Amino acid sequence: MELENRDYFTDYQIAKNPYPFFEAVRAHGPVWQPEGRDYLIVTGYDETVEVLNNHRDFSAIIGLAGAAAPLPFEPHGGPDITEQVEENRSKFLGGDQVVMLDDEPHTKLRSLMNRLFTPSRLKANEEFMTAYADDMVRTMVAKGECDLISEVATPFVTMVIADLLGVPEEDRQTFMDLIDASPAPGNLDSSLNTHEGDTHPMVAMTGYFYRYISERQAAPRDDILTELAQAEYSDGTRPSMMDLMTLGVFMYGAGQDTSAKLLGNSMRYIIDVPGLQDQLRTDPSLIPAMLEEVLRLEGSTKQLSRLARRDTMIGDLPVKAGTKVLMGLPGGNRDPRRWENPQEFRLNRPKIKEHLAFGRGKHVCAGAPLARAEVRIILEKFLAMTAKIDLDEGVHGPAGNRDFDFEPSFIIRGLSELRVKFSPAEGFSV
Repeated sequence: MELENRDYFTDYQIAKNPYPFFEAVRAHGPVWQPEGRDYLIVTGYDETVEVLNNHRDFSAIIGLAGAAAPLPFEPHGGPDITEQVEENRSKFLGGDQVVMLDDEPHTKLRSLMNRLFTPSRLKANEEFMTAYADDMVRTMVAKGECDLISEVATPFVTMVIADLLGVPEEDRQTFMDLIDASPAPGNLDSSLNTHEGDTHPMVAMTGYFYRYISERQAAPRDDILTELAQAEYSDGTRPSMMDLMTLGVFMYGAGQDTSAKLLGNSMRYIIDVPGLQDQLRTDPSLIPAMLEEVLRLEGSTKQLSRLARRDTMIGDLPVKAGTKVLMGLPGGNRDPRRWENPQEFRLNRPKIKEHLAFGRGKHVCAGAPLARAEVRIILEKFLAMTAKIDLDEGVHGPAGNRDFDFEPSFIIRGLSELRVKFSPAEGFSV
């Protein structure tokens, strides 16, 4: 079977290396319907931006289920199915999550998130991030090696978001265990893509957040959970307790993936791009630019999905209401119409922050500033405390012929493990 006609949603080899797949799709044009599939794939940069900014005609409701999942209703009756989508919202996977909401419900909840992730609050949280990163990195460098994913990335970002939200210390390990035991969003095994059952982290954590918010309503503290507990919308109405719990759980869960995966993906480039780690040690101010280029080439999110709820257009292609659309972010981020030599890593690439790694429009990732700060801070520590960082060739193979395992997800681009070795910097001490 031709590569472009293989099943993106179940094929692990595509999950492991999605870039040839999206290039094969691109050969058919920036918007294309694979043979025998009932969804479109968008690989063009301009076309992806167009869809993500068109909130009137496209719904975000299939974001978790993906474009291959059948709709839980049969669209009927003309060019606008918006009412049908809303009537069936509870039947969609994660339909009540903020990233799947549309119109006023999304605007209201997103307004709360925007007030929580402010520059001043993130700046205050940097003190915790810096101290925690220093202790963690010092321990790993002294040990000489680690699995960067399980021993550093996941616990680090978990503790950072817990501190930012105000999750009590005694519950943080429980949450980490819940998340570790759960499948990544968009697992290739569709039977695991459910939020049902008391043991799923999104369900199990809801009860905790009910208690936290209730406690903050009775006794306010200086944390984000208190701001949630006391929040009002701009029209003076108050969010329901269910909305607050759902938003709290979402922020905690979503705070894991992007940052942890970005740290792992960045470290691969730092090690394997010739001269890069020495360049960054000499001038750590280049780390943010390096992160943006990694986000373009190896972003933590591989795809976003939308449902056309009105007859519309993508570029010059007519799209009927009820059409599902997969936007391959690696396609847009490597579109040669937008980026010069798009497969190449270039530090300080012009207009690099226009990449699509965090999405676009009203659903752009609210936690993007946090992810950038977390990864920048811990990479500064790794580079300052080491003379050299290597990959374990016994696990990942030699330079030029690496082998990595990735999480089996059609949404997340994240390493399952990254075994690294450290040579301490001169004067390093525990």
